[in-house]
Amino acid sequence: MKRPILIHPDPRLKKVCTPVPDISDELRVLADDMLETMYDAPGIGLAAPQIGVMDRLVVLDCVKEEDGPPRPLVMFNPRIIASSDEQNVYEEGCLSIPDQYAEVTRPKMVQVEWLDRDGNLQTEEFDGLWATCVQHEIDHLEGKLFIDYLKPLKRQMITRKMVKLKKERARERA
Repeated sequence: MKRPILIHPDPRLKKVCTPVPDISDELRVLADDMLETMYDAPGIGLAAPQIGVMDRLVVLDCVKEEDGPPRPLVMFNPRIIASSDEQNVYEEGCLSIPDQYAEVTRPKMVQVEWLDRDGNLQTEEFDGLWATCVQHEIDHLEGKLFIDYLKPLKRQMITRKMVKLKKERARERA
């Protein structure tokens, strides 16, 4: 089931999420809903707080090739356990900040540990776009948005655009 995506500014997007103690069928359904929502948006990552759920859960799939098989990842309680000194700059966007993009510098490679949908501990090293995406999504679990890496003026400009967008959408629904 597709879920509505929160638009910045929303106080839930600035909150630190709660660790998932046990992986239940309910949480697996939530993960499936998040994947459906992400693919439909379309996006390459989505964190639970973006749909108003304050659990440490992210989904991602950074396969961009048209003929490439999808690689949906579901991560409960993900955490970065190592990162490279080498940095990468990517133009990032966010489903909670539609049509706004900015360059963000992050570690080029990260090693992440998480629980999969069956509760098994997984560890993987991510590089390039996958590394950027997983760091972006884990930031959401800490109440941090990609615009928090920008200079204050640029951040305020994007926030004003989002406030205007939310007002327009509210008027359309009225």
